[in-house]
Amino acid sequence: MTIRLLLVDDHAVVRSGLKMLLENERDVEIVGEAASASEAIEATLRLKPNVILMDIGLPDLSGIDATREIKKRVAEVSIVALTIHEDEEYFFKMLEAGASGYVPKRAAPEELLTAIRAAATGQVYLYPSLAKLLVRDFLDGGRAPGEQTASELTDREQEVLTYLAEGASNEEIATSLVISPKTVARHRENIMRKLNLHSRSELVRYAIRKGIIKA
Repeated sequence: MTIRLLLVDDHAVVRSGLKMLLENERDVEIVGEAASASEAIEATLRLKPNVILMDIGLPDLSGIDATREIKKRVAEVSIVALTIHEDEEYFFKMLEAGASGYVPKRAAPEELLTAIRAAATGQVYLYPSLAKLLVRDFLDGGRAPGEQTASELTDREQEVLTYLAEGASNEEIATSLVISPKTVARHRENIMRKLNLHSRSELVRYAIRKGIIKA
C-alpha cells in the first residue's frame, strides 16, 4: 500500500524539510502541500490523500478547525498533528476534532514515520510523552467520576468501541463488521451514553486506560 500524504504547514522551510525526509520512503507518496487551512481543505478534496500531516498554527483557521472541517467532508482520511504544541489544551482538542495521531516537531524521524504508517492503517498513534496525558489522571487505578464500565456494553458495542478508539470512521466500521453505517451510529450513541462519555478524547482515554487499545 502506498500512503498518499498531504503536508500542511505555513512555513515553506518546514514543508521542504519534511519532503526531504519522506520522499525516499518507498511506501510514502507526497501528493501535495498546503500553507493554510483553506488550502488544506481544498487539497484534500482534490488530491484525496490517505494521511495528512497537520500543523496547528495556521494563518487563517487553526489546524484544529481544519481537522474538524476535513473530517466532516472526508471521514476516511487520517490526520496526524505535527506541531510544536505539547500541552493538554491543543492535544485534547485535536483528538476531539478527529486526529488519529499527535507528534511533536522535536520527535525523531522514525517516530514520525511510525505515526504516518499507523494512521494509514486506521490506528491511533500518540507520542509517548503525550500519551501520558491520557492516563495521568488515572494512575491510581480509580474510576473517573460518573464513569461506567465496559461490562455494560453488548459484545457488538465492545467491538465498535475498539474500532472507534482506533480512529475508524462509521463507514470503515460498517464495512469491517458487515453492518450499516446507521447501525454503527446507533451503537456509538449507546456506547457514549452507557459509559457516560461525551467526546472522542474521553473515549480514547477510556480505551487506553482499560487496555482496549495501546497508546
